[in-house]
Amino acid sequence: MNYQDSRLTALGLLAEVHAGIMARLHPALARAGLSEIDFETVIRLARSPEQRLRMSDLAAQTGLSTSGVTRVVDRLEREGLAARQACASDRRASYAVLTPAGRERLESVLPEHLQDIDRTFTRLLPDEELAAFLASLRKIRDVVRPCATAGADPIPDAASDPASDPAGCADAAVPTAP
Repeated sequence: MNYQDSRLTALGLLAEVHAGIMARLHPALARAGLSEIDFETVIRLARSPEQRLRMSDLAAQTGLSTSGVTRVVDRLEREGLAARQACASDRRASYAVLTPAGRERLESVLPEHLQDIDRTFTRLLPDEELAAFLASLRKIRDVVRPCATAGADPIPDAASDPASDPAGCADAAVPTAP
């Protein structure tokens, strides 16, 4: 058995880097009253068309189960950072929508968060290396999490048209607790 296999090294390095970066990002998020999943949810809503996502798309993007994303959105709703909005074309579907308070909270934490990202990640790589690294991450992400961008390009009546969801993202439930 080869314990020095480069595949083990690659995955180990990825895990170490992720853990290290997240540990450095956590204090700013905590000061803003956001957990990592709260921040991920709010930033995904902010970066989505009309600053909203179908709940099923939000679950697919975050890797949470539908019940997990419901709990996160419930918490964000209680804090006034997100709201639910009914889907006009499909009564079974609803959207999570970023509220003005959610935008304000996000805007309060983003300057420090971006500085932390620069300090621990992006500034460490020259522009060409960063571009190549991001392209590599997207290639891997598209294989291991094909639903990570679900809902980013809204298709009219996507909630009721299975053909508009060829990867099956709307039904993808990942058993992960928030």
